[in-house]
Parts: sequence; C-alpha cells; structure tokens
Amino acid sequence: MNNAPPMKLDIYINYPGHCGEAFRFYEEHLEGKINTVTHHQQPPPNFPKEWKNPVLHATMEIGGTLLRGADIPGAEPMRSVYLTLRFDSAEKAEHIYNLLSLDGDIFMAMEKTFFANRFAMLRDKFGTSWMLLHDL
Repeated sequence: MNNAPPMKLDIYINYPGHCGEAFRFYEEHLEGKINTVTHHQQPPPNFPKEWKNPVLHATMEIGGTLLRGADIPGAEPMRSVYLTLRFDSAEKAEHIYNLLSLDGDIFMAMEKTFFANRFAMLRDKFGTSWMLLHDL
C-alpha cells in the first residue's frame, strides 16, 4: 500500500549566480541537507562570464520541505513571497534571525506580536525572503 501523499509542494528559487553559496549556507545554518547539485557543463552564452561554475539544478531539504534552485541570468530577489521557518524555541528563532539578517534587508525586526512569541520578516543576502516564527 502506498501511503505517499497524492501531491507535494516544493519551492524553486532562481539565483543570480550564487545558488551554490546560498545552498551551502542554508545547509550549514538551517539544518538543511543538500541532495543534489548539478553544474552547467558549458554555461550558455547568455550567462555572465564571471559566473565560473553556475548551478543548473540543485535540491535540498529544509524542515521537511524540498527546496530547488538554479543560477539564472536576471534573477531578482523575492518580492511578494516568503519562506516561513517555524521554531520550537525563541532562542533558536533569534539565532537564525541574526544569521539570516546579516548583510540582508530587515522588513520587520524580531519581536513579540499578538500571534507569535517571536516574529520577523527579512530578505537574506542571497535575495531569499523569510518569515521567522516562534508560536505563542
């Protein structure tokens, strides 16, 4: 008997030349596990020359969700979508907030809200937007 859910939702993020760096950072700091990283054998002619080893396709798991990514010319930071990380402690939420906000853009500083013990919104240095949440 197959107990697999009939559908799963994965996330795919395009990066402007730093997918590998972002995935390694998320693996180290977000308890992620990189599954695959495939690089272009020959980067397409429209890729910037300074991209020495662009990622064709990468996958990693973070918190039970599959994150996929690639390096794409013209990729822009996330604007209206946030990846949400939920934590089992305020201390863990604060720690990850400090890591992800470094060299990033803070939209809402980590604080207590009416719906969460700790909540923040930010875009990290790789262009990925995050909501960080420790429930009440």
